Amino acid sequence: MSKYEEGLKIIEERFGNNKDNFISLATIDIEPSADGNPRPVVRDVDAYYEDGVFYVVTYAKTKKMLQIEQNKEVAFSANFDWFSGNGIGENLGWVLDPKNAELRTKLRTVFAEWYDYANNEKDKNCCILAIRIIRGTVIKDHGAVRYNMDFVNKIETSEGKII
Repeated sequence: MSKYEEGLKIIEERFGNNKDNFISLATIDIEPSADGNPRPVVRDVDAYYEDGVFYVVTYAKTKKMLQIEQNKEVAFSANFDWFSGNGIGENLGWVLDPKNAELRTKLRTVFAEWYDYANNEKDKNCCILAIRIIRGTVIKDHGAVRYNMDFVNKIETSEGKII
């Protein structure tokens, strides 16, 4: 088993198997800082993980979605689970769009405790955000083992850099 495959196995154990995960999601604000530099913005979201993608049910008019519309590059950190990286954010559209039917069923199951309370599916702005992981680092044994992973080329990299 390659180091990349070992890392994937750890990620699946920690975040897969229909778990409701809390991750911090960082985007770049539409408005720059006072000195003109890009300003990072971070917030916690509930996410479902499957095959290198975190999925979030959200609202298309939130700041995070408007920011992703302007700059699809995002970063994430799985709170206290030693997994972080960057990826591409993509609005998959309305949760009730027929193309989202299978994924919506999974999300409703994983987020069952709070899904209906937090989401109004009748509103066409209730959407699914896909965070497609490009690069990630997962740590095991309090830093003794580190997996720097390139999800695009499906390899382990040095120092988390994509080759």
